[in-house]
Amino acid sequence: MTAATAATTTGAAAAAAADAAAPPLGQATALLQEALEARRTVHGDGRAAVPAPLVVPLGAADVLGTGVPDPHAATRPRANVQLTARAVLVGPWGGTREAACGQCLAMRWQRLRSRSEREALERGRPSHGAAAWPLLTPYAVDAVWAVYRAALGGRISPPAEAPADRALPQVTRVDLGTLATVTFPLLPEPLCPSCVTAVPETADTAPARLRAAPKPDPGRYRLRPASSYDLPEQALANPVCGALGARTWINPASTTTAPVAGTNFVRGYAGLNDVTWSGQANSYAASRTLARLEGLERYAGTHRRRGTAPVTASYDDLVAAGTPAVDPAVRGLYAPQTYARDPLVSPFDPAREIPWVWGRSLRDDRPVLVPARLAHYSAGTDADNFVFECSNGCATGGSAAEAVLFALLEIIERDAFLLAWYGRAPLTAIDLRSCRRASIRAMADRAELHGYDVLAHDTTMDLAVPVVTALAVRRDGGPGTLSFAAAAGFDPEETVESALSEVLTYIPHLPHQVAARRGELLGMARDYSKVLHLKDHAQLFGLPEMASHAREFLEPVDVLPLDAVFRDWTGSLRPRTGDLRDDVNFLVGRIAEAGLDAVVVDQTTPEQRRSGLHTVAMVVPGILPLDFGWSRQRALLMPRLRSGLRDAGRRPDLLPGPEIRAVPHPFP
Repeated sequence: MTAATAATTTGAAAAAAADAAAPPLGQATALLQEALEARRTVHGDGRAAVPAPLVVPLGAADVLGTGVPDPHAATRPRANVQLTARAVLVGPWGGTREAACGQCLAMRWQRLRSRSEREALERGRPSHGAAAWPLLTPYAVDAVWAVYRAALGGRISPPAEAPADRALPQVTRVDLGTLATVTFPLLPEPLCPSCVTAVPETADTAPARLRAAPKPDPGRYRLRPASSYDLPEQALANPVCGALGARTWINPASTTTAPVAGTNFVRGYAGLNDVTWSGQANSYAASRTLARLEGLERYAGTHRRRGTAPVTASYDDLVAAGTPAVDPAVRGLYAPQTYARDPLVSPFDPAREIPWVWGRSLRDDRPVLVPARLAHYSAGTDADNFVFECSNGCATGGSAAEAVLFALLEIIERDAFLLAWYGRAPLTAIDLRSCRRASIRAMADRAELHGYDVLAHDTTMDLAVPVVTALAVRRDGGPGTLSFAAAAGFDPEETVESALSEVLTYIPHLPHQVAARRGELLGMARDYSKVLHLKDHAQLFGLPEMASHAREFLEPVDVLPLDAVFRDWTGSLRPRTGDLRDDVNFLVGRIAEAGLDAVVVDQTTPEQRRSGLHTVAMVVPGILPLDFGWSRQRALLMPRLRSGLRDAGRRPDLLPGPEIRAVPHPFP
């Protein structure tokens, strides 16, 4: 059998399979297969000039492996033409850096579909459609053939300008209604079953010891500017195969920052979640870069995308075998009544098998197993639904040490805020006039133009590193009354700036959000059990009626210059070396002195590694976790809530139960 005959036979078999699947798409797939083969023969491209077309339908079956099995699973990886209800996708073609297959394309494409389309495909519902749709006119087939011949025959080059995009495989979309064509780069899919064979998680896959990370300056903690990473911009956001979403958008209505955002649906244990990623800087170009970096961080944190299969075992069995493992109970569990009333969660059972991934204890310098649910906050099984996690403690950097540092700072920031909030800690405000950075004064001026005063409070606790909580207060007491944000960092003035920058991103929109939901939010103010989602916490404190619960933040015990507030830190505690690893070791040491461990889990995806990025999740069992939803507040039940203020020198004794502020936190 000749190569041409074999290709024709393969195409005919695919056409027959597609026709058998009709409707929807099946008959049109068979027609397009035959038409492309005929044109290839007529034009004399049957030898090596243009490969044989292999057409499969896309959009009539689930390709992510959760719904009805894909009848084209065997041939889809080799497909170079995929027919949807609205367009034809030609490729992947080209690519000098690495290869991607038809299955990679199909998975990327399906993740960009609407909620209704994805639910239909991924929840096992049978597909229905018109008997002869899409309609393939001769003009449409000619257009597809022209694109196919040019792309697969090497007659065109990638149109993308960025080198990282041009080096990737490309996909060309032909719109069947308008015949418009557009080409986008395609990132290989790290979970593609055709390209990647999963290997078991072992202790050898745990993160390695941190390497030296020389800093540009002892006082700088980012090794490289955000703009220096070679990101495949078009491959990350495009409507055909964008890894992070279909597009980014700006918000010109914001007058405090120049925000850029994107979004996509991520399948989690509670269904499809709308995951938004954004950047907030003073220019749209800078914000767009920060948005892409945050999008990649979310992408890495939601699911494990490293081609490894988790360890499956019960906690009891791991303890019996002497295998180091993080105890979920120490990380924090919900109140018994939550498990009794919430159908999405079940009590932790140490005898039940759950998935685990390998991390490394930075305190003990050894591999340790971490429940997968604590390491990837949208992954999970019915067996390990004992808690909902969020992105707290996930961070990205130019090295593993940089990622670990900023992940630990985020955990410390949220822990300190929760201690101050639930513990009613008396606070000292920072006199913003004492800050030397012009940017801080500019942010205060911008807030003033919106009718807000901004305050900054020292919320540093026993872990020593400066923590600043910022508060924007609407002067006239209208909707959007209070807005909170926080930051932690080694440079006190930079930390103030970060906290203020965060709070300024919310105030242009908060009044409108609160006004639109006023009745619903008033119901939450009367019954905290109605506080269910992330947005509820921040928007609840946009109600003027909730301001009385923030008295310690509105009435600080003192107002001091920045240098006076952080005199001990800058005078003796702050590390000042040229290696970022020393800063990490300082934080790990303080955490260990508090009786806690710091465990790092590597979340880095292949897409990030190509650009020199690292993403980690830090798990610190025993520190206060940030939760959303009033019934899911683990912090209220943890020993550290009682001891943290005492250990920080903010009160002489353990926090008595009656003094806990039993009010939902306002953290955004």
